Amino acid sequence: LLCLIFGIASLAFAQPNVEFSKANEDYAQGHFKEAIAGYETLVRAGQWNANLFYDLGNAYFRTRDFGRAILNYERALVLDQHHPEATANLQIARDESRALELQPTRLERYLQFASINQYVTTATVAFWLGIFGIVALIFARRRSAALISLSMLCLLGCGIAIWAIHTLENGSNGRALAIVTGNDVQARLATADTANSVLALPAGSEIKILSTRGDWMYAALPNDLRGWIQTKNAEQVRL
Repeated sequence: LLCLIFGIASLAFAQPNVEFSKANEDYAQGHFKEAIAGYETLVRAGQWNANLFYDLGNAYFRTRDFGRAILNYERALVLDQHHPEATANLQIARDESRALELQPTRLERYLQFASINQYVTTATVAFWLGIFGIVALIFARRRSAALISLSMLCLLGCGIAIWAIHTLENGSNGRALAIVTGNDVQARLATADTANSVLALPAGSEIKILSTRGDWMYAALPNDLRGWIQTKNAEQVRL
């Protein structure tokens, strides 16, 4: 029974590796559409990692689909912000498509010295240190001013870290970030193809989704503009 269980588990783990290897082989042979199909199958199955999205971005780049190439390079960097190849290829794809980028606010630039995961770790550690300090004060025979100050400082640090997480998650590179995947997309003043254009968005341009209405999304655009674009023409970076 144990052998059967381990055998099934081994097959389950091996299957994605076989599909990934097959997609890589298709890419090496220049069969880029077949490689894209293989990589996308793994994405739909939830087998996410930075290298998968990086390779998928490369395959789209070779078919000159710069919008989806940029989208997948961005997804690779969400999972591994220190992926040098994805960073380099992202810039090349942006230059090729002349994609527009959202500019972070000054506050976001200051907060980006640490990642969201680092802020989460800081908030967790500071919270529990503050709680332990308070519990120690409750049971202590004699209250220490230093322990009170340390506990309050830890809880304050926890609050600041949570505020930083909220700011970054709702900023220009947060959960609402999306990439324009269509070609010659026009952001418009209203939810109609006949409405006046606000800004022409080359493939790969960044937008921040603010709300949706039917087949349209209202978004913050580069150059501090806002407008409506059809949902089929953009995809969120965060899956």
